[in-house]
Amino acid sequence: MRIRYSGMRLTYFLLSIILLVYGLIVARNFLYPLAFGILFSYLLYPGVNYLEKKGFPRILAILIFIILVAALFGFAVTIILKNSYRFVEELPAIREKTISHLNALQQYLENNFGLPSERLKNFLLEQIFNISAKSVEFFSATTHTIFAILMQPVFIFLFLYYRTKFAYFILKLVGNENRMIAVNVLREISKVVARYLLGLTTVVFVMAIINSVGYWIIGIKYFLLLGVIAALCSFIPYFGTIIGGAITFIFTLLTADDAILALRVVIFVYIVHFIENNILSPNIVGHNVRINPFIIILSLIAAAMVWGLPGMIVVIPFLAMFYVIINQIPWMKSYAYLMGTHGTRKHALTMENIKKFLNKLKSGNKEIETG
Repeated sequence: MRIRYSGMRLTYFLLSIILLVYGLIVARNFLYPLAFGILFSYLLYPGVNYLEKKGFPRILAILIFIILVAALFGFAVTIILKNSYRFVEELPAIREKTISHLNALQQYLENNFGLPSERLKNFLLEQIFNISAKSVEFFSATTHTIFAILMQPVFIFLFLYYRTKFAYFILKLVGNENRMIAVNVLREISKVVARYLLGLTTVVFVMAIINSVGYWIIGIKYFLLLGVIAALCSFIPYFGTIIGGAITFIFTLLTADDAILALRVVIFVYIVHFIENNILSPNIVGHNVRINPFIIILSLIAAAMVWGLPGMIVVIPFLAMFYVIINQIPWMKSYAYLMGTHGTRKHALTMENIKKFLNKLKSGNKEIETG
């Protein structure tokens, strides 16, 4: 009887997961703008709360930060568009150069490997330049993206304005016996998510500078545009630097006169990937998201399958919220331990661990000198 009951519980659990995933996929275009609105609200909450404590009305405090963020966003978009304008003007020349390089690749494959690569060349050309066949789909996606961006100030304002109401709703929902647990969870989530997003934004800004300067030194023509695009990909943990570097590598390989430039991009991206994942992110973002990399990578893959690129961007903060919740529930402590970094943090390449290693080397050298 107990085995049958356990089997039914497992069946209901798996069925719930399937229905949840299906609902996330079906309601994707509705849910991911809301998810971004929640995250932006957490990012602006410390500043809004500070102004409210100084006596500012809530509406005014929220509007000040929304206008500030909108101005910064508009400034960044203006810089990108200015650099994109010259790129768009030279698209015909880039197209011709790409076709020339693909023809050279075809001849190389035929001469050295005997491969009939005409079909391969035609396939690549179709994928790169066949824009008209997907114009309707592209317009639809662009329209929805623009609508989602325009709705963000509305979502941010409403989430920040009604945050107290949402908090009291949760407290009423959990009951008086779990009231203190809920209060601790809400405070911890606010602190963790805000610090993570602020740190991640700082990393992206630093990466934009590093990428742009590095591409300029390498000799890439559109170094600023590609550097900013590659940096924006850093909002995706672990894979973002590789994705951004792959964009630059493919562009350089197809358009540059010297293939050595593409090799330099590969070396540079590898160095930047190492710096970003082992030095910048651990020390700027810190351990606010105390989740081990294995769980993060699995979550990124699952989020990409469900929501695509937006899912990869938002999954880590929501995973951090989930971790905070289960870490406060006694019977889920074991799952929190599995997700967390306890037991492996001492092996991470952080500035603290590097200093300890250098101190050990210094003490070892002193012992050898005195001996």
